[in-house]
Amino acid sequence: MKLNQNKLGGLAVFVALALSSCSTAIHTQKIVKHAQSQTNLLLTEIPKANNKNGMLVSPRTVEQGELRLVASKDWTSGFFPGNLWYLYELTKDEDRKVQAEKFTALIEKEKMNGTTHDMGFKIYCSFGNGYRLTGNQHYKDVIVQSAKTLITRFNPKVGALRSWDHNSDKWDFPVIIDNMLNLELLFEATRLTGDSTYHDIAVKHANTTMKNHFRPDYSTWHVISYNPETGAVEKRNTHQGYSDDSAWARGQAWGIYGYTMCYRYTKNPAYLAQAENIARFIFSNKNMPKDLIPYWDFDAPKIPDEPRDVSAAAVISSALYELSTYSKKEDYLKLAKKITATIASKYKSADGMNKGFILDHSTGHYPKNSEIDVPINYADYYFLEGLVREERLKHHQAVVQ
Repeated sequence: MKLNQNKLGGLAVFVALALSSCSTAIHTQKIVKHAQSQTNLLLTEIPKANNKNGMLVSPRTVEQGELRLVASKDWTSGFFPGNLWYLYELTKDEDRKVQAEKFTALIEKEKMNGTTHDMGFKIYCSFGNGYRLTGNQHYKDVIVQSAKTLITRFNPKVGALRSWDHNSDKWDFPVIIDNMLNLELLFEATRLTGDSTYHDIAVKHANTTMKNHFRPDYSTWHVISYNPETGAVEKRNTHQGYSDDSAWARGQAWGIYGYTMCYRYTKNPAYLAQAENIARFIFSNKNMPKDLIPYWDFDAPKIPDEPRDVSAAAVISSALYELSTYSKKEDYLKLAKKITATIASKYKSADGMNKGFILDHSTGHYPKNSEIDVPINYADYYFLEGLVREERLKHHQAVVQ
């Protein structure tokens, strides 16, 4: 995979061409109105959905026309509560706050679940936003306990948190690029408690990932398998991408978001440079569409006849809003606005459709034929997060509070 710099002249020229092709105006009020209406529908659909023994707590996607709910242990369970918190922040609608509190409470038992690395996705997207917006001390306690549970997965020989416990026949100690986003929970735990243990582990994980996950062009593998006894790299795979050597779109999105976030907490210039380099790979890639909504994998063989991944676009856009406040190398803010405007105009759910999800056309796990060209809750989450960040910038506030 090589950047098409002969044709595009690097990132700056690509950005100029992309931004000249469409308006970057964001009509936030109209977008939020649509999100509110869709969420009202989703709330009415949840009680109708198939809920196995009442153990399913959060809407994840639509499968064969039916709403799919998941248990709290599912890695996506915290996104819908997070969506409600973001809508509360955008609208000051007290009903949204009540709903957010209700669905957040359903995730709490995960604070003791040490069998997964996805503690940040589950707990920080729900309880983290809840604590930020309400100051509820119980939420703070849940965040700290979740961080305590998460760090039990840290291996000092590897210098990283273990991601998966499954597929032990494939990997001895797998670490996935997605895990970068769970570090926010650890950084916050140190900020809340003053205990540097969490911060130090987050930094070690970020450094190990930066060293081993990225190719020379700053694209990322999905999974790195380590020897847990020596810390040596054993395998490099792209489990959810087209091939081990391909650039899975959401993996690149996790990378730019993760290192931008790490820079926020550490001000380590290496993390800022990493985020900028990942952005350069994404936006200089010859297979990035003009509307900046990537195909599910930058190297998928049938481009342009491949599914898009709106979830990857939403994660990238949210990251760019924050990156724009740290780096002036490129016009990251205009790129973020363009992606947001494009999603809102071309990739949202039609009114009253998709059981109430806000967006459509995401791709979850293409190689397994799972969640292809469907609405997914984490696409909605990062899209709403981007809207919140856009609104803060309009009011000259910090993008991340």
